[in-house]
Amino acid sequence: MKIAVCIKRVPDSETRVKIAADGKSLDEAGVKFILNPYDEFAVEEGLRLKEKAGTGEVVVIALGPPAAQETIRTALAMGVDRGVLLQTPGLHPDGLETAKALAGELKDAAFDLVLFGKMAIDDYNHQVGPMVAELLDLPCVTTVAHLEIAGGKGTAEREIEGGVEVVEFPLPAVLTTDKGLNEPRYPALKGIMAAKKKPLDIKPTAPGPGALEILSLTLPPERQAGKIVGEGSAAVTELVRLLREEAKVL
Repeated sequence: MKIAVCIKRVPDSETRVKIAADGKSLDEAGVKFILNPYDEFAVEEGLRLKEKAGTGEVVVIALGPPAAQETIRTALAMGVDRGVLLQTPGLHPDGLETAKALAGELKDAAFDLVLFGKMAIDDYNHQVGPMVAELLDLPCVTTVAHLEIAGGKGTAEREIEGGVEVVEFPLPAVLTTDKGLNEPRYPALKGIMAAKKKPLDIKPTAPGPGALEILSLTLPPERQAGKIVGEGSAAVTELVRLLREEAKVL
């Protein structure tokens, strides 16, 4: 099988981020960046499908700045065969323009399967995978929690409210992966060393301006200190008053 996995470089969720001087981007100084966690499930699933087939190729594709090479190397260390960086000056905020750039790379490449994480943890848009599928005119199944591929078609399970939905689809197809699909492997030392020698193509890319513009970023307000209003039933009246007059949630 020939499998493409589209990945993204994102800030580690445990890193304390700061807003840059322009007020609409992140100050990357001291910020740790990682492979988007949902994309790890996509990478792992691609590797497992290749291993099960006994032959094939897994390729990771990323759109982003030069530093995204490090993120691609993480996937290569997991066992991916080669990487492609669609290099831009920075992250593009418009999901459709990102999808167009990725679709342009994927078109005519004869992939049997294109995998995405269901979303990126830095923007939570859930957009790019389905958009790529539409641009490539391919079937799309989102938030896949279980997957079987056989005989030129696939069967996917996706969790829905109150149950599990089972979907059959022909190949080629675009899938987005959810937590629980698998347990991503950790890169071993041998894989880390091998990743340095694996092919990584860098292709300067200039996505269109798109229709989305970030006007400003703001940090959430500092959490206020807690307040003890009393003990037992005697505190109920004061608690209700504070919720109504100060918190204004009643």
